[in-house]
Amino acid sequence: MIGYVTIGTNKFDEAAKFYDELFAMVGAGRAMEGDTFIAWSTGPTAPAVSITKPFNNEAATVGNGVMVAIVMDAPDKVDAFHARAIELGGTDEGAPGARFGNFYAGYFRDLDGNKLNAFCITH
Repeated sequence: MIGYVTIGTNKFDEAAKFYDELFAMVGAGRAMEGDTFIAWSTGPTAPAVSITKPFNNEAATVGNGVMVAIVMDAPDKVDAFHARAIELGGTDEGAPGARFGNFYAGYFRDLDGNKLNAFCITH
């Protein structure tokens, strides 16, 4: 159902490097790009995450209550993805762990303060 999600950035080159390295962990690469926009995906019909300089030339701001969730297939992958985001300059918003029932997630913010998580459903 989700085709892509777009996150605003004020640090385009730094954000591009951050996401190049982070999304490589899940086999995602640049699917589309231009001077002010880059999208990463695992394939041409798979959902994408993109960054952009805002079209109106105003500063990008963080959406309160907005979060991008990246699905993983095991808790150790959630742990590794979260750790890599922090290594790349992201900030911790909640260490990986069981949240409720079989939902396992780790939360972080990117270089612009956008909130993301990596999660999996455990069995």
